[in-house]
Amino acid sequence: MPDVIEVTALRKRYADVLAVNDISFTVHTGEIFGMVGPNGAGKTTAIECIEGLRHADGGTIRVLGEDPASRAKLAHRIGVQLQDNALPPHLHVDEALRLFASFYAHAADTDGLIDRLGLSDKRSCAFSKLSGGQKQRLFIALALVSEPEIVFFDELTTGLDPQARRSMWDLVRDVRSAGCTVVLTTHFMEEAERLCDRVLIIDHGAVVALDTPEALVGSLGVERRLVFTLPDGVAAPPLDGVSAVGRVEQTGARVAVYGTGDRFASSVVSALEDARVDFLDLRTEQPSLEDVFLALTGREMRE
Repeated sequence: MPDVIEVTALRKRYADVLAVNDISFTVHTGEIFGMVGPNGAGKTTAIECIEGLRHADGGTIRVLGEDPASRAKLAHRIGVQLQDNALPPHLHVDEALRLFASFYAHAADTDGLIDRLGLSDKRSCAFSKLSGGQKQRLFIALALVSEPEIVFFDELTTGLDPQARRSMWDLVRDVRSAGCTVVLTTHFMEEAERLCDRVLIIDHGAVVALDTPEALVGSLGVERRLVFTLPDGVAAPPLDGVSAVGRVEQTGARVAVYGTGDRFASSVVSALEDARVDFLDLRTEQPSLEDVFLALTGREMRE
């Protein structure tokens, strides 16, 4: 599969802080590529260097075969939704789309974009009157107005409620289905796991891992979880003798048992029943990208 983005040994420093530290990766045509990690990991700095909005201190970047520092050559071929966006409060939705379309010799049909992004009933609505989700949909429309080959989404769903976040996920999939390569940054691991074909995990400016979500989860041997609640006054039974169990964590009445193996869940349940311990709300939790992140970095994600 051809590569539309090639990054080699990218470095960016701010005073004494090395924000991006010799990262290298490629992005394939037609994929949804995710760059994930905690806030402050270097995601936004890296993506802004790739977009040509910042100058790298070292390394090479090629976007559609061009150096992104030459913005004029790429302006009509890439679309950008920035982490911090703003428009004049009284600017209407259709006015914003027509304004941005005027910047390009060959722009998308703005009425079609408004309909496609579910903003038809907000066409004459001022920016200040839009909800958070509607504003994000407008910014997606603005990023797509040049009919780009690659579109960049930076922390697209931060601050949105769960319903609006899922709506954004559907829109991102639609953008890819229309033939556009998508590059997104996020610190929501579930978002990357649901959307991305491949995921680059970055922390402290360095690449921690790069693969498909399935491969990342499967190859690291991350433990499974069995979670249940104990009735009031009931102590957690000792499970150290169960071979499949790695560790047990208890917070109040909630117990989380971690382990591996095909018979992990059944062996724990059998041990509980043998000890005549009642338990409530039993459920298994499969490993996730967040588990992978914790396994690789040894700490929880920063907010």
